[in-house]
Amino acid sequence: MYRRTRYLLYKETLVDFSEHFWAFIGSFIGLGIISFLHFKEFSKQDLTLLVGSFGASCVLIYGAIGSPLAQPKNLFFGHIISAIIGVTVYKLFGQYVWVAAPLAVSLSIIGMQMAKSLHPPGGATALIAVTGGNSITSLGYEYVFSPIITGVSILFIVAIIFNNIPHKRQYPVKSYINIYKVRRRKIR
Repeated sequence: MYRRTRYLLYKETLVDFSEHFWAFIGSFIGLGIISFLHFKEFSKQDLTLLVGSFGASCVLIYGAIGSPLAQPKNLFFGHIISAIIGVTVYKLFGQYVWVAAPLAVSLSIIGMQMAKSLHPPGGATALIAVTGGNSITSLGYEYVFSPIITGVSILFIVAIIFNNIPHKRQYPVKSYINIYKVRRRKIR
């Protein structure tokens, strides 16, 4: 046990400049495209494309690409489920933000768990739907499509491109896809 723990700690502290480089490039370009569109195009029309939860998604899909939480199903469904729940909770309890904020996050966790698509930034997506100010709350369910689906799609496309350039990186992780297929077969 001691040797295994020591090895894991050693492996986790190794500096892999290639990993750092590609994580930086992917996240910079992915979030850079969203930021550019937000400030150059969307702001002219008083629309929002840049939300805080995308920063956390970048950490997962560019920096921890092997994590089950970073896989495409989790990325898309986690944000979409959370956005729908956040908007719904705001419509029902928006005048009571102190109730709506924790309720939106808590329900989004349950929704993601039920869909087997847990993506931690989804909690922030639900919270932003409730506390994002008038520019967000006035969107209603349009919030699900833009900024959420639009932004997540941009991040995903960039992740597919830049995470697969080096031979050592692979996104989505095929072993995750195979594990999912095996689990489905066992359930039937």
